[in-house]
Amino acid sequence: MSAYGVFARWYDALTEDTQPVKRAEFIRTLLCRFGFESGSLLDLACGTGAVTLELARAGYDVTAVDLSAEMLSIARAKFDAAGLDALFLQQDMRRLDLYGTVDCAVCSLDGVNHLVSPGDVKKVFQKVSLFLNPGGVFVFDVNTLYKHEHILAGSDFVYELDGLFLVWRNGPGAVSGAVDMRLDFFEKEGALWRRHAEEFTERAYKTADLLRWLVQAGFELPDVLDETGAGPPEPDAQRLVLVARKAVSHG
Repeated sequence: MSAYGVFARWYDALTEDTQPVKRAEFIRTLLCRFGFESGSLLDLACGTGAVTLELARAGYDVTAVDLSAEMLSIARAKFDAAGLDALFLQQDMRRLDLYGTVDCAVCSLDGVNHLVSPGDVKKVFQKVSLFLNPGGVFVFDVNTLYKHEHILAGSDFVYELDGLFLVWRNGPGAVSGAVDMRLDFFEKEGALWRRHAEEFTERAYKTADLLRWLVQAGFELPDVLDETGAGPPEPDAQRLVLVARKAVSHG
């Protein structure tokens, strides 16, 4: 796992294509299927809070968790500017510790992929289950093995923004489904360019494993959708959305 530093400053500009408003609307649609038009909501790996903010605007009482202090600072500023409140906690989601339980939990934009061992994924699922009310819903998305093996691994990307030049290199990780990522940032400072480097690893998992670990953590009725929610994912899907409900008798 990683705590984004320089990346936090440029994250929103570099991820405009993630469409946070549309993504939050989709998450809310899934939550409403289980009767949660509002209520208390945990956003794990909330990042700069783009999706988090839209969920708060939709009426949810938000607790936002991220490992990166820089990301949380940007998220707080967004809420302040919008005149909205949320509880922000800087925590490693593997050691999640809340003040009470919540109705819903979400983790968007491949936060779960930052967990690079099955044991870590299981820990997070167990922690989410622990702090969800019985019948509560967990919605999260993941990059797929197909994306990691056929799109990312071995591919390099270059981004040029006003004041930034970024080279994003991806290579195969040490374990199956993992991709090692190195980001070289060149930030313009007057007549000079200052270089910063950040590295992290993401790992994709078999869908069957994720479903099994959810059930082991006390969830029931797990479902897998494509990123649009239109139906079951195709074999070449790059992102999946998983939805599960905490068993009423669990915990």
